Amino acid sequence: MYERYVGIELSKINNIMKRNYRKLDEINDSDDELTGKNGWIIGYIAENKDKEIFQKDIENYFVIRRSTVSGILKLMEKKGYIIREGVSYDARLKKLTLTEKAWDYVSKTMEKVDEHEEKLRSGLSDEELDAFLRTLDKIKHNLGQG
Repeated sequence: MYERYVGIELSKINNIMKRNYRKLDEINDSDDELTGKNGWIIGYIAENKDKEIFQKDIENYFVIRRSTVSGILKLMEKKGYIIREGVSYDARLKKLTLTEKAWDYVSKTMEKVDEHEEKLRSGLSDEELDAFLRTLDKIKHNLGQG
């Protein structure tokens, strides 16, 4: 028996994070109801705008299964946030490109995302943050995802 269970504490943090990020979802005033995961994917593609990003990159970065990512991307494409474009060097690959609608979303939300990140990091020294992130990496590795 443990005094505090790591899994329960991570679950609590996850629930708090979801509630906080739902507030960010409200910024998007369209009727499309862009979900938090959609927003994270848009942000990831935007941050890597100088690289070709493919579905596999999304799967690996967010540790989401292929079938889940496929469904998310199809819906994002249908809603007009991304387009999939073929690449000349491999007919099987489709790079993900943000549409103007997605870039509008990025400009509306990035300031709020940065404010939230600052809130998360508040009161933590660089050493504490580094130790925390290393600990999370070890936990992911322990779970076979790192």
